[in-house]
Amino acid sequence: MKNILSIQSHVVFGYAGNKSATFPMQLMGVDVWALNTVQFSNHTQYGKWTGMVMPKEQIGDIVRGIDEIGELHKCDAVVSGYIGSAEQVDEIIKAFHTIKAKNPNAVYLCDPVMGHPDKGCIVADGVREGLIEKAMPHADIITPNLVELRELTGLTVENFSQAIEAVKIILTKGPKKVLVKHLSKVGQDPSKFEMLMATQAGIWHISRPLHKFNKEPVGVGDLTAGLFIANLLNGKSDVEAFEHTANAVNEVMATTHQLGSYELQLIAARERIVNPTSQYKAVKID
Repeated sequence: MKNILSIQSHVVFGYAGNKSATFPMQLMGVDVWALNTVQFSNHTQYGKWTGMVMPKEQIGDIVRGIDEIGELHKCDAVVSGYIGSAEQVDEIIKAFHTIKAKNPNAVYLCDPVMGHPDKGCIVADGVREGLIEKAMPHADIITPNLVELRELTGLTVENFSQAIEAVKIILTKGPKKVLVKHLSKVGQDPSKFEMLMATQAGIWHISRPLHKFNKEPVGVGDLTAGLFIANLLNGKSDVEAFEHTANAVNEVMATTHQLGSYELQLIAARERIVNPTSQYKAVKID
């Protein structure tokens, strides 16, 4: 069994961060060591919430505790998502290198969650800079959305061709794989939900249905990143992992839409996460 240290937010009500990623990764047969960067009552896009950011020292303390019982070498991957403070970026990188020293095959997936004023996603000062300057160079895999793709590269990315150029640039900055979770308005077909995956072997594009919501559910990116790394750890090829991820997320979105929910319906879609009925295929474009 593979093991993932997942360092993300936690919400008591609803699904975002570790609440969105942990259960699907477990369904895929991967054990998840969930380490929370914040504990909030609900995700920030409700516009109000209660809870707290965890002290930055907690990350190192937790990793040290796992090491002291002799289990840290079993960690196969570190995932970072929503980060509660700029100081936590340094702690996450330290944690990864501590794990890497115990297991040289361990990989780091950085989901570079940044503020998005249109969506109401709020992150602390300094997190954006930390992700760009510190986390990205150490990441094996990075999973930006369109806003984050622009921030990571400094490019405006106003069309599909520019998105291709942007992922190529990221591949020169440290990561070996780039998964663009949502191309949004720079995709090829505005009526579809489109994603890109880039590695040194090429670039692939996949398109699935775009489900229309009155309010877009939160936590889709966390779900996407978690499924992608779980598939890779399970031995799937990059393309197989990309395809399964896209199809499994599509099943969750379809179920959530059918049930008229603002929160992701992971439990209702649990069987379809493992065995999606949709079979959309990735197309190599470069």
